[in-house]
Amino acid sequence: MEDSRRELVFASNNPHKLSEVRRIVGDRFKILSLAEIGCHDDIPETADTLAGNSLLKARWVKERYGYDCFADDTGLIVEALGGAPGVLSARYAGPECRAEDNMRRLLSEMEGVSDRRAAFETVITLITGDDVEQFTGRVEGTIATERDGEDGFGYDPVFIAAETGRTFASMDADAKNDISHRGRAMRKLADRLAAL
Repeated sequence: MEDSRRELVFASNNPHKLSEVRRIVGDRFKILSLAEIGCHDDIPETADTLAGNSLLKARWVKERYGYDCFADDTGLIVEALGGAPGVLSARYAGPECRAEDNMRRLLSEMEGVSDRRAAFETVITLITGDDVEQFTGRVEGTIATERDGEDGFGYDPVFIAAETGRTFASMDADAKNDISHRGRAMRKLADRLAAL
Protein backbone atom coordinates (compact mmCIF):
# COMPACT_ATOMS: atom_id res chain seq x y z
CA MET A 1 0.00 0.00 0.00
CA GLU A 2 1.32 3.42 -0.94
CA ASP A 3 2.20 5.80 1.89
CA SER A 4 0.13 8.95 1.32
CA ARG A 5 1.43 10.88 4.33
CA ARG A 6 3.01 14.28 3.74
CA GLU A 7 6.82 14.07 3.77
CA LEU A 8 8.85 16.28 6.03
CA VAL A 9 12.60 16.08 6.41
CA PHE A 10 14.22 16.23 9.84
CA ALA A 11 17.73 17.57 9.21
CA SER A 12 19.44 14.83 11.21
CA ASN A 13 20.80 11.31 10.93
CA ASN A 14 20.96 10.83 14.70
CA PRO A 15 18.91 7.64 15.35
CA HIS A 16 18.07 8.69 18.93
CA LYS A 17 16.71 12.06 17.82
CA LEU A 18 14.81 10.51 14.89
CA SER A 19 13.00 7.99 17.07
CA GLU A 20 12.14 10.70 19.64
CA VAL A 21 10.79 12.96 16.90
CA ARG A 22 8.79 10.22 15.17
CA ARG A 23 7.23 9.24 18.51
CA ILE A 24 6.22 12.84 19.30
CA VAL A 25 5.04 13.92 15.82
CA GLY A 26 3.00 10.72 15.31
CA ASP A 27 1.71 9.18 12.09
CA ARG A 28 0.34 12.21 10.25
CA PHE A 29 3.69 13.00 8.63
CA LYS A 30 6.35 10.74 7.18
CA ILE A 31 9.53 12.01 8.84
CA LEU A 32 12.58 11.47 6.61
CA SER A 33 16.20 11.60 7.73
CA LEU A 34 18.95 13.33 5.76
CA ALA A 35 20.25 9.95 4.55
CA GLU A 36 16.79 9.03 3.25
CA ILE A 37 16.82 12.05 0.89
CA GLY A 38 20.41 11.39 -0.18
CA CYS A 39 21.89 14.26 1.82
CA HIS A 40 25.32 13.30 3.11
CA ASP A 41 26.58 16.89 3.32
CA ASP A 42 28.52 18.15 6.28
CA ILE A 43 26.07 20.97 6.98
CA PRO A 44 27.90 23.94 8.51
CA GLU A 45 26.87 25.04 12.00
CA THR A 46 28.72 28.33 12.13
CA ALA A 47 26.18 30.58 13.87
CA ASP A 48 26.82 31.75 17.42
CA THR A 49 23.30 30.93 18.65
CA LEU A 50 21.16 27.78 18.74
CA ALA A 51 18.47 29.58 16.72
CA GLY A 52 21.04 30.57 14.09
CA ASN A 53 22.42 27.04 13.69
CA SER A 54 18.93 25.58 13.51
CA LEU A 55 18.05 28.05 10.73
CA LEU A 56 21.28 27.31 8.82
CA LYS A 57 20.53 23.57 8.76
CA ALA A 58 16.88 23.95 7.73
CA ARG A 59 17.74 26.42 4.94
CA TRP A 60 20.48 24.10 3.66
CA VAL A 61 18.00 21.25 3.19
CA LYS A 62 15.23 23.43 1.72
CA GLU A 63 17.50 25.27 -0.73
CA ARG A 64 19.53 22.28 -1.92
CA TYR A 65 16.99 19.44 -1.76
CA GLY A 66 13.65 21.25 -2.03
CA TYR A 67 11.90 19.51 0.86
CA ASP A 68 9.80 21.13 3.55
CA CYS A 69 11.88 20.44 6.60
CA PHE A 70 12.79 21.18 10.17
CA ALA A 71 16.11 21.27 11.97
CA ASP A 72 17.05 21.56 15.60
CA ASP A 73 20.02 22.74 17.54
CA THR A 74 20.42 21.92 21.19
CA GLY A 75 22.74 23.25 23.80
CA LEU A 76 23.56 22.59 27.41
CA ILE A 77 23.90 25.91 29.20
CA VAL A 78 25.87 25.76 32.46
CA GLU A 79 25.74 28.85 34.68
CA ALA A 80 29.15 28.39 36.31
CA LEU A 81 30.78 28.04 32.88
CA GLY A 82 29.32 31.30 31.57
CA GLY A 83 26.75 29.49 29.42
CA ALA A 84 29.19 26.94 27.99
CA PRO A 85 29.15 24.50 26.33
CA GLY A 86 26.12 26.15 24.62
CA VAL A 87 26.34 26.03 20.81
CA LEU A 88 29.50 23.91 21.14
CA SER A 89 27.73 21.18 23.17
CA ALA A 90 28.14 18.46 20.53
CA ARG A 91 31.84 19.19 20.02
CA TYR A 92 32.83 20.54 23.43
CA ALA A 93 35.88 18.28 23.71
CA GLY A 94 36.98 18.95 20.11
CA PRO A 95 35.76 18.53 16.53
CA GLU A 96 36.06 14.73 16.36
CA CYS A 97 35.02 13.99 19.95
CA ARG A 98 32.49 11.47 21.22
CA ALA A 99 29.69 12.13 23.74
CA GLU A 100 31.82 10.41 26.36
CA ASP A 101 34.66 12.92 25.80
CA ASN A 102 32.26 15.86 26.15
CA MET A 103 30.87 14.48 29.41
CA ARG A 104 34.33 13.85 30.79
CA ARG A 105 35.41 17.43 30.01
CA LEU A 106 32.24 18.87 31.57
CA LEU A 107 32.61 16.83 34.79
CA SER A 108 36.28 17.81 34.98
CA GLU A 109 35.49 21.53 34.61
CA MET A 110 32.73 21.28 37.22
CA GLU A 111 34.87 19.49 39.78
CA GLY A 112 34.64 21.33 43.10
CA VAL A 113 32.11 23.86 41.72
CA SER A 114 29.15 24.40 44.05
CA ASP A 115 26.88 26.28 41.63
CA ARG A 116 25.73 23.41 39.40
CA ARG A 117 22.71 25.12 37.78
CA ALA A 118 22.19 24.28 34.13
CA ALA A 119 19.52 24.20 31.44
CA PHE A 120 19.03 22.30 28.23
CA GLU A 121 17.59 24.33 25.36
CA THR A 122 16.42 23.26 21.91
CA VAL A 123 15.46 25.56 19.05
CA ILE A 124 13.63 24.05 16.06
CA THR A 125 13.31 25.84 12.74
CA LEU A 126 10.43 24.72 10.50
CA ILE A 127 10.38 25.70 6.82
CA THR A 128 7.19 24.96 4.87
CA GLY A 129 7.01 26.59 1.47
CA ASP A 130 8.26 30.14 2.04
CA ASP A 131 7.30 30.22 5.73
CA VAL A 132 9.98 30.04 8.43
CA GLU A 133 9.01 29.52 12.08
CA GLN A 134 10.99 28.72 15.22
CA PHE A 135 10.01 26.88 18.40
CA THR A 136 11.98 26.77 21.65
CA GLY A 137 11.95 24.23 24.47
CA ARG A 138 13.88 24.55 27.72
CA VAL A 139 14.29 22.49 30.87
CA GLU A 140 16.05 23.63 34.04
CA GLY A 141 18.26 21.40 36.12
CA THR A 142 21.70 20.82 37.59
CA ILE A 143 24.89 18.99 36.66
CA ALA A 144 25.47 15.78 38.61
CA THR A 145 28.84 15.09 40.21
CA GLU A 146 28.96 11.68 38.52
CA ARG A 147 27.10 9.75 35.83
CA ASP A 148 23.81 8.04 36.57
CA GLY A 149 21.64 5.92 34.26
CA GLU A 150 21.99 3.86 31.12
CA ASP A 151 19.43 5.39 28.77
CA GLY A 152 19.51 8.54 26.69
CA PHE A 153 22.47 10.04 24.87
CA GLY A 154 24.80 13.03 24.97
CA TYR A 155 24.87 14.66 28.41
CA ASP A 156 21.80 12.73 29.66
CA PRO A 157 23.75 10.77 32.34
CA VAL A 158 24.92 13.99 34.05
CA PHE A 159 21.91 16.31 33.64
CA ILE A 160 19.48 16.19 36.58
CA ALA A 161 16.06 17.59 35.62
CA ALA A 162 14.69 19.92 38.29
CA GLU A 163 11.17 18.51 37.91
CA THR A 164 12.13 14.91 38.69
CA GLY A 165 15.42 15.11 40.59
CA ARG A 166 16.70 12.39 38.28
CA THR A 167 19.13 12.36 35.37
CA PHE A 168 17.64 12.06 31.90
CA ALA A 169 19.60 8.81 31.47
CA SER A 170 17.82 7.26 34.47
CA MET A 171 14.35 7.97 33.01
CA ASP A 172 12.56 5.94 30.34
CA ALA A 173 12.08 7.56 26.93
CA ASP A 174 8.44 8.58 27.48
CA ALA A 175 9.13 10.14 30.89
CA LYS A 176 12.08 12.05 29.45
CA ASN A 177 10.07 13.25 26.42
CA ASP A 178 7.36 14.57 28.74
CA ILE A 179 9.69 17.15 30.25
CA SER A 180 12.73 17.39 27.98
CA HIS A 181 13.77 20.49 26.05
CA ARG A 182 13.44 18.65 22.74
CA GLY A 183 10.10 17.16 23.78
CA ARG A 184 8.77 20.62 24.63
CA ALA A 185 9.99 22.17 21.38
CA MET A 186 8.71 19.16 19.41
CA ARG A 187 5.23 19.42 20.92
CA LYS A 188 5.10 23.07 19.80
CA LEU A 189 6.19 21.89 16.36
CA ALA A 190 3.61 19.05 16.38
CA ASP A 191 0.84 21.52 17.30
CA ARG A 192 1.87 23.71 14.38
CA LEU A 193 2.04 20.74 12.00
CA ALA A 194 -1.46 19.68 13.06
CA ALA A 195 -2.70 23.06 11.82
CA LEU A 196 -1.07 22.70 8.39
